[in-house]
Amino acid sequence: MSTTPTEDTSTMQERLEVAESVVEREWAQFTQVTNEGGPAACQDDLSTFHQMRLSQFLTWPTDLLRSYAADLDEAGSTGRNLLTEKYARMMASTEPGRYAREIAPQLPALDPSRVSEQEHVVARQVAWAVDFCARYPRLGRAMRTLRTTQDTFVDTSFETYLRGELGSYSDRTFEGYARLVEETAASGGNLTEQTLRWTVLLVGYADLAEAEAAQAG
Repeated sequence: MSTTPTEDTSTMQERLEVAESVVEREWAQFTQVTNEGGPAACQDDLSTFHQMRLSQFLTWPTDLLRSYAADLDEAGSTGRNLLTEKYARMMASTEPGRYAREIAPQLPALDPSRVSEQEHVVARQVAWAVDFCARYPRLGRAMRTLRTTQDTFVDTSFETYLRGELGSYSDRTFEGYARLVEETAASGGNLTEQTLRWTVLLVGYADLAEAEAAQAG
C-alpha cells in the first residue's frame, strides 16, 4: 500500500497494523449486535465489513486509532457494545417515537456542547460527500443516500450513520476525530474521497478514476 507524502514505510505499516486491530475489535462487537428477526446477512460477511471499515480507518492517524481501540476495549470490559450503541443512535431518525421511548434512556447521554460539535463535523462531511458524488457520480450511486431527510425504516443515510457513529466515540476519540476533520479541511482534503480511494485500492483498482470508469453507466 502506498504511503502519504510525509509517511515512511515503517510508520505506514504500524498504522495498518493498528487499523487492522481496530477492525477486529469492531467485528467482534458487530457480530453481537442484536437484530430484530435474527442476525443480519452483513453480520456473516467479514470480507465486506473488513474492506469498508479498514478503508475508513486508513484515513486516521495512529494516535486516533489507538484512542478508538481503547474505547472498544473499555466498552467491552463493562458490558457495553459500541456498535449496538451506534445503530441505536441512528434510530433517532429512522424510528423517532421508539427511540424516544425505549432507546434513548438506555444510551449514555451526550452533552449539548458535544452534540453541537458533532453537528459541525457532520455538516462538513456531508458537504464532502456531495462534492465527491458530483465528481464521481457512478461511485456515488453505490454509496448510501446522503441526507437524514432521505432516511426510511430500512435505509439509513450517510448523515444519520455518521451521526450515530460519532455519538459512540468517547470525548477523547471525538476530539481527535474532529481535529482530523479540521486539519483535512484546512489542507483542502476530503475524507470521503480519501476513504473511497482506499476502498477501490483494496479491491484492486489503480485509482478512483479507473474505478469510476469501470462502473456501469
